[in-house]
Amino acid sequence: MKYKLPILLFALIFALLAPAVAELKTHSIFTSNMVLQREKPIMIWGWAETGQKVTVQFGKESAEATAQGEKGRWEVTFPSRAASSDPLTLKVSSGGETVEMDNIVIGDVWVMNGQSNMAWSLDKSKNGDIESLQAHQPLLRRFKISPNEQASPQDDIPANKIASGGWVETTPDTARKHSAIGYAFASRIQRALQIPVGIIDNARGGASIESLVPIHKFDDHPLAAAYKAQVDARIAAFDMEAKALEKWERALQRAKSRGVAEEKWPKKPEGGEGLRSWDIPGKSPSDAGSCYNGMFGVFKGLNIKGVLFHQGYNNAMSRNCRPERYRVLTDLMVEGWREDFKDPDVAVGIIGFCAGSIAQTSDNFEVWTVSPGAYIRESQRLGLADAGNTERTAFLPAYDVQIPGLHPSKKRDHGTRAARWALNRIYKQRVNWDSAELVSKEVKGDTIVLTFDKPVIPDDMSVRIEGFSIAGEDGTFYKAYATWPQKGGNDAGRWKTANKSFENKKVIVWSPLVEQPVAVRYAWARNPLGNLKVNGKAWSPLHSFRTDEWDWPESEDPEVNLVSRGTSRDMNNAAAAALAFRKAEEAKRAVEIMQRLENLGR
Repeated sequence: MKYKLPILLFALIFALLAPAVAELKTHSIFTSNMVLQREKPIMIWGWAETGQKVTVQFGKESAEATAQGEKGRWEVTFPSRAASSDPLTLKVSSGGETVEMDNIVIGDVWVMNGQSNMAWSLDKSKNGDIESLQAHQPLLRRFKISPNEQASPQDDIPANKIASGGWVETTPDTARKHSAIGYAFASRIQRALQIPVGIIDNARGGASIESLVPIHKFDDHPLAAAYKAQVDARIAAFDMEAKALEKWERALQRAKSRGVAEEKWPKKPEGGEGLRSWDIPGKSPSDAGSCYNGMFGVFKGLNIKGVLFHQGYNNAMSRNCRPERYRVLTDLMVEGWREDFKDPDVAVGIIGFCAGSIAQTSDNFEVWTVSPGAYIRESQRLGLADAGNTERTAFLPAYDVQIPGLHPSKKRDHGTRAARWALNRIYKQRVNWDSAELVSKEVKGDTIVLTFDKPVIPDDMSVRIEGFSIAGEDGTFYKAYATWPQKGGNDAGRWKTANKSFENKKVIVWSPLVEQPVAVRYAWARNPLGNLKVNGKAWSPLHSFRTDEWDWPESEDPEVNLVSRGTSRDMNNAAAAALAFRKAEEAKRAVEIMQRLENLGR
């Protein structure tokens, strides 16, 4: 008995000093109810005690692996399978432990990426109540990742960052929390194809595009590399404790100035207490790769069908707007997805920046042509084209359905349009979707004639074209008139009412205020006017574009901003002056017309 206490102490010390036995687990993306990508190899991976054999049973097939490395990572790969709604069981065993999942199906997996307008839930959106009420779709499954910004690539998703608790089947109750765009898109794909469809919601509110690009891609372009070097310098210079104290001192001063009772003053932090990810360089959702590290790249290895992307607001603020860099990053982002997921054919649809403001009208037209947001839309479209494999990509204009506000509630149209694109181009189904491109621009006297590769007409058969502006050498844009030429080449047709004999692949643009035009723009504003549709289809708006090279002021140095408050004010004042001049000229012409009518009546 006298040796019992020392023996117990020895056993306790040995237990504390002995290395912890790794718990058997799969990557968090694997849960019951999940959808695995059809027609591609199926990789299952996770962690166990290093050196342990791991047995994986998937349906009737089995495979073995050995946990390796410091973390004890293991992986197995099963052959590809065709789409099937027959539920499968996944069982993983090692060292007496077993992890089991059921109701796994094979279909297509799409990722819903971007910022808050993509994350915006169905229950907050227009018509979301009736959409969710109809959501009896057990073969539509969803996995939701909460904000998880990280300064370096992660290899798993923390349990508290899986907002959905794992993969869930779609019911009227669960659908309410789906991404509204994601639900509108995926529910239509699933019903049309009658196969299982999985969506991974991993959009992050407030994310800049910089945070959504795979971290390893920043070295691939000088503009991206210069920006990344700036982020690295901020990380190296960052003092977390000092930042926390600085933030506390500001909060304390606010509390004192507002007369808050002393017992309610904020407490002095210890270490880095009280800091959000926004406060920490490298982890902020504005910094290089942070959201990708913890929310997208974190599940690479899982095969996917494609990505639907919707972002832009944080990069479209006047003093933050860098369209050239945005274009580069869009290209690098798409390339990075395809590299990380080892599939050059990953389909990508980018829904154009749609955050609304006051709508552009005839009464404020010139003022709203000063728009960093329009340049971001252009960069999204051009950057996606730069990424190549255009048969598997689409830029999906969104400006025509938005309403004012940071989070426009009209989401269903965006998802439905994306579904049209995917069904038409990716799935080769008989459903209408198309886009149009500008083929040529020709200056003819005081007009500019534009030629497109497809007919461009309003979907309501209106004979009035809206949304064009025109400028001369001075770069001042005025609201323009526009129409289609009559067949037979009679340009004077611009003064006539358009009818069935017009050439609907050409548009003539002019303004009495611009005698020698050099450039036109279309739908060029944050919330632009523009009513042309490809082939006259309501779901295919002609994308915004410009024929000039007057770019938004932008420095290659990421620490230099060329648009100060004063610069922005000057731009707006010049646009307001152009608006005032046009209205004055229109008023003069109106008086002249009235006088002519009076003279005719005498």
